[in-house]
Amino acid sequence: MNELAITVIGPDRTGIVADVAGALAGVGANLTDSTMTRLRGHFAMTLICTGPTVEAVEKALEPVSADGGLLATVRSVPPEADTEPVGEPYLLSVHGADRLGIVAAVTRVVAAGGGNITDLTTRLTGPLYVLVAEVDLPPGVADDLATALAVAADELGVDVTLRPAESDVL
Repeated sequence: MNELAITVIGPDRTGIVADVAGALAGVGANLTDSTMTRLRGHFAMTLICTGPTVEAVEKALEPVSADGGLLATVRSVPPEADTEPVGEPYLLSVHGADRLGIVAAVTRVVAAGGGNITDLTTRLTGPLYVLVAEVDLPPGVADDLATALAVAADELGVDVTLRPAESDVL
């Protein structure tokens, strides 16, 4: 069984998700993981599916991108290794005035503390910049990481919160 990574990006319009999902179902591709969003009027989708070959999926997606508005890419990926989670789930939030380098600085602190960012969303709403991330942390590092994030937050002029994620929410 092939495992494929697919990306679709372009100007947003009604029906993109239905068109892509329908094309994939039509060639027997089973969607196992996906994320889709609208970014300033542009649609962005990344998904993992199992089933057909790269060539079959590319051919199935041709009608979706035929007008040149959407770009769809397909590549084969190795199956995810079956490993036990090595971290504890946390939620990280950042908000403050928009400025260059917020994501770079905050994620560098998380990486230096051994954290793995598993999901990240940012949004600019007027002058307010908001970042929300799911982070897996090695056991016992949350307090030190929170201290390091507070230092970075002061330097950036933003507020940062790190808290344990509730397992029933994730």
